[in-house]
Amino acid sequence: MLSASPRASERPLVEIYDTALLDLDGVIYVGPRPVEHAAEALAEARSRGMRVGFVTNNASRTPQAVAAHLVELGVAAQPEDVVTSAQAAARLVREQVPPGSAVLVIGGEGIIEALREQGLRPVRSCEEQPAAVVQGYAPDVGWRQLAEGAFAVRRGLPWIATNLDLTLPTPRGPAPGNGALVAAVRAATGAEPRLVAGKPHAPLFHETVVRIGARRPLVVGDRLDTDIEGANNVGADSLLVMTGATTPRDLLAAPAHRRPTYIAADLRGLLATHPPVQPAGDGWRCGRWTAWVRDGELHVARAEGAAPPEPTDACDGLRALCAAAWSSQKPPEAEEALRILGL
Repeated sequence: MLSASPRASERPLVEIYDTALLDLDGVIYVGPRPVEHAAEALAEARSRGMRVGFVTNNASRTPQAVAAHLVELGVAAQPEDVVTSAQAAARLVREQVPPGSAVLVIGGEGIIEALREQGLRPVRSCEEQPAAVVQGYAPDVGWRQLAEGAFAVRRGLPWIATNLDLTLPTPRGPAPGNGALVAAVRAATGAEPRLVAGKPHAPLFHETVVRIGARRPLVVGDRLDTDIEGANNVGADSLLVMTGATTPRDLLAAPAHRRPTYIAADLRGLLATHPPVQPAGDGWRCGRWTAWVRDGELHVARAEGAAPPEPTDACDGLRALCAAAWSSQKPPEAEEALRILGL
């Protein structure tokens, strides 16, 4: 059930949920760089009994390659802990075509391995008589692959996209993602993918449950339009971490279907309690902070005589601002309030 304010938890989340289903880019790493505190927080969560699954829309790499990257960053991981949109897409294809069928691949090794796992035969040319098309991001996707995909889609073959993310994060900023590559085939054919496997669509979450076996999962991510909306689509609780794509301004303006259950600065939020956000006069209070809307603008103030700010203090203020903004009829101006919080 969606709420007009972030949810409180008197117990650490690690004690409430049996499994954390974690996005990768922007949560555990950004490109080659680890996100601060991520490895230590996950090790602690595991030591306290929480299972961990790594769930990614990125279809370019195999689970083995993803697990190896995580180990390099100090995060314990096995290939079976990783679930990709390529695996979810391959299962969708298997349900659409006869066993052993040829499937045209627009993408990389992640899709090729996932199709073989499902007993299908990946091919690169429309002349090899494929029964379906699967499209996912890979850094070497170019004109030839896109053209072969367009030829196949024009023949009316089932077209499955691993995801529709327009961008993907890199250390230099957002770069074109699979959604941008899908748009090229769409422009050339006038067609739309028949199915989409990745977040925020349900197939990747269903694939994850099959492979990981979570009973009470918590979806953890950095994007509102994939991780959080996807969790809401399948009725799962979610934790938004502010280490990746979503800015505080994005969060305050989030429509109801993209609002997270919990908010934390980083993955240490798995180990922490989450304070209540409560009505306070014409506004909302969380911890030492009170937030309210007046004349279309958000305001925030700390309690008089409060102790010096702690590391979690700004996040409490952001929770209060969310409650005030989400309860407003239209998104209020937030620049000054976020400046006061240092966000």
